[in-house]
Amino acid sequence: MIFYSNAKINIGLNVIERLHNGYHTIETVFYPINWADAIEILDKDDDKNTDFNLTIEGLAIEGNVNDNLIYKAYRLIKEQYPQLPPLNVILYKTIPMGAGLGGGSSNAAFFINAVNSIFDLNIPLSNRLIIASQLGADCAFFIENKPVFASGIGNIFSNINLNLSAYYIAVVYPKVHSNTKEAYQLVKPQKAKYNLKDVIENCPVSEWKNFLKNDFEEGIFKKHAAIAELKEKIYQNNAIYASMSGSGSAVYGIFIKKPELSFVKEYNYKLIEPKIVC
Repeated sequence: MIFYSNAKINIGLNVIERLHNGYHTIETVFYPINWADAIEILDKDDDKNTDFNLTIEGLAIEGNVNDNLIYKAYRLIKEQYPQLPPLNVILYKTIPMGAGLGGGSSNAAFFINAVNSIFDLNIPLSNRLIIASQLGADCAFFIENKPVFASGIGNIFSNINLNLSAYYIAVVYPKVHSNTKEAYQLVKPQKAKYNLKDVIENCPVSEWKNFLKNDFEEGIFKKHAAIAELKEKIYQNNAIYASMSGSGSAVYGIFIKKPELSFVKEYNYKLIEPKIVC
């Protein structure tokens, strides 16, 4: 069976406080977008001396396959639900890594949901959220995969009234890998000037640029000027709002009319078109 795990963007991102354990409290909105990896789950019919095999195609992922969040998700589920059978999994990777789009977290969360459904494991939603939360702060978001206001260390979710389906959203990866740990080292935690949730729910998208900010941008833009230039070009090409997503390096723009994207043709990008609801 093949299923698709989509990316997300961050709308606004306030880094509020550095905690004693090295983590940071943040405020942001996670919004799912239609840029997806494909994951194929197959019965394991080979004689390799392992109960799980992960093959990665498409974009290369550095490091040991056993460090992949899908593999870790399999192990966590297998501990609690030993009836989960041996599997061959093929990950067709298109979402860039180090982009702030949550691709790895999405892969793991959608895998959890998929095996739960395919093999009738009957894992309650509450337990799927717990399993996902052990894999990363934003991983649990993809279990339900709907817009949320995220606080805490990015792991406390509340509902938010937000629907961007009437807009074009262009997401551009400028071929720069952004390291999250390094991004946090470059940021200065501070209390936000504006209530992020109130702005998003009550202000037109065209006014967001006057209130919302991504606190990672200042440090990342100084280190990688090309990312700052990309954001400016997106505004120059008629975006009504543009921002880096998460700790970068992907930058997205929200447009009323379909943008002409020849200025990013050398990059990896995705244009999400409006959804027409009949």
